Amino acid sequence: MIPVVETKSSHAQPSQEDVASAFEEFARAFEAFKDTNDTRLGEIETRLTSDVVTGEKLARIDAALDAAKGRLDRLTLDRSRPPLGGGDAPRDPAQAEHKAAFRAYMRSGEAPGLKRLEEKALSAGSGPDGGYLVPDNVEREVLRRLSGVSPIRAISSVRIISGGQYKRAFSTKGPAAGWVSETGAREESASPTLTEMSFPAMELYAMPAATQTLLDDAVVDIDAWIAEEVETAFAEQESAAFVSGNGIDKPKGFLAEKTVEDEIWEWGSLGAVHTGGTGFPADDPSDTLIELVYALKAGYRQNAAFVMNRRTQSAIRRFKDDSGQYLWAPPTGAGQAATLMGFPVVEAEDMPDIGADTCPLAFGDFKRGYLVVDRAGVRILRDPYSAKPYVLFYTTKRVGGGVQDYAAIKLLKFSA
Repeated sequence: MIPVVETKSSHAQPSQEDVASAFEEFARAFEAFKDTNDTRLGEIETRLTSDVVTGEKLARIDAALDAAKGRLDRLTLDRSRPPLGGGDAPRDPAQAEHKAAFRAYMRSGEAPGLKRLEEKALSAGSGPDGGYLVPDNVEREVLRRLSGVSPIRAISSVRIISGGQYKRAFSTKGPAAGWVSETGAREESASPTLTEMSFPAMELYAMPAATQTLLDDAVVDIDAWIAEEVETAFAEQESAAFVSGNGIDKPKGFLAEKTVEDEIWEWGSLGAVHTGGTGFPADDPSDTLIELVYALKAGYRQNAAFVMNRRTQSAIRRFKDDSGQYLWAPPTGAGQAATLMGFPVVEAEDMPDIGADTCPLAFGDFKRGYLVVDRAGVRILRDPYSAKPYVLFYTTKRVGGGVQDYAAIKLLKFSA
């Protein structure tokens, strides 16, 4: 059964007071978490075990902390979204014509206007079989929203292309270089070692459904509706592929790359720091995090971030340094990221949980390490027949991705 979501033209944006209240709730939850965890650690020191009641209380507060952070993130994201339907009409007559033709197609299926525009633009692959391009402002809004809810896209490099794939040459071993005096002999430079990297754009689709009543409502902002409907569907699929996609009909995730021990790392694989067991060591568990951080070269650490899911983050929240300070720190304000050892924490639910032979933590400069490729153009095909009385909107975009610098990302692997 196809889910149908009736959305209004525009929901009220949260106020600054709503965001401030959510941030205060999150801060109070973290203070309660610290107090309870300190009590648990004190019980372990005195009795070599913690009280079951204390452990259960800590788990409840930890869940409340995650819920408060999720609410804060949603409010912050909603507040940053500009309304698509408001404001002045596009100043460019061509954009205004495209927008009017697109709305006529979405509401009633009238396609002559879009056909004429795409024939004028010599657009390939348009028409009833391939769908029609959405207006530029809707495409930009879809991509902007994806950057807000797709965690790996938000921290990676993004390149827009017009073809089916993006290719680049990358030097795995540069030419010899060095210092020499003005009259000293120069050794002949070695040729650089280049490799070609290819990032094909794969097709990603979503199929939101609407009733004809919704489409007939003149108050409904069709541009905002389609952007909201495809946002979550696209973000969920992208996020999973960027983390662990196998590269077949989807982007290749960084966890799908070959991993080797960091001591023997070589180009074409990701270096992994091993914990020595299926979990964090009982004594000084934070030492593995320090080792992971310093496995990355200094040039990459400047813009590095941790990537993990909320369950791994829950375990790490309890770690302290030698001075008794928590290594994990809450965000300093709304819209900011939590930090671990001073580095931002990116929460990606598609990262695996802690377990044998898993890599639940990644650390690196993803701007340099991972590339997301978007092919320009989001297409929509209106289908009023397949699921009567609902109207389906088959929405497609092409996106690819893969590791572009294997030295920029390190993994923490739970194995001996």
